[in-house]
Amino acid sequence: MRIWNFAKRNCKELIRDPLSLVFAILLPLFLLFFFQQFDIPNDSYKLENFTAGILVFGFSFITLFTAMLISKDRTTSLLIRLGISPMKPAEYILGYMLSLLPILLVQNILFFLLAVCLGLSFSLSLLLAGLVSLVIAILFIALGILIGSIFSEKASSGISSIFVQLVCFTSGMYFPKELLGDIFGKVCEFLPFEPAVTLLKGIMNHNFAIIHTQDILVFSLYTIAILVLSIFIFEKKMRRQ
Repeated sequence: MRIWNFAKRNCKELIRDPLSLVFAILLPLFLLFFFQQFDIPNDSYKLENFTAGILVFGFSFITLFTAMLISKDRTTSLLIRLGISPMKPAEYILGYMLSLLPILLVQNILFFLLAVCLGLSFSLSLLLAGLVSLVIAILFIALGILIGSIFSEKASSGISSIFVQLVCFTSGMYFPKELLGDIFGKVCEFLPFEPAVTLLKGIMNHNFAIIHTQDILVFSLYTIAILVLSIFIFEKKMRRQ
């Protein structure tokens, strides 16, 4: 009940800025629709491939929202007042995650509906990809918690904006890693964003052959490490305040 009440409070804080929410939800939809109007001679821009990349790119805005919410809570000393409650740091983190679930669901439903309308075949694989995308979103929420716990409200906004661009250029959304050269291609492999796109792409197209063990390991290790680190830093900041 405590976690649920905290999540409802966080959800109310998020919808106080509806323009940003609408932008974050509609921009990926616009990009998907826009790029499908052109006959680009590259497999990365085919609907069955581009959909996964845009979906992961949309999650980067979740990082921005999470970072802004937590840094604002730190600025307004809300966390100091919450510090006297019996809730544990992990419960606070879960409360933040649950508050973002409605946004993620709306984003996913609208996104896959548009993809199907544009010609993507509807199948059980698409539904499975939707569920897996919610797991992938945990990484982006954890990154937002980490950024918001470390930096001020103004700094969190700027760093999160840079992070959005990092996801854009290292996830393979626009440029396949094969076109980026050996060094930058290796960087993409050892960051979690390109593996996340590969996972979604393989599940969505029922082509599990493109998913390698390294993709699963890299994404899983990053997600677990960043989630644990975000809880640790969050707790440390609460105690310090």
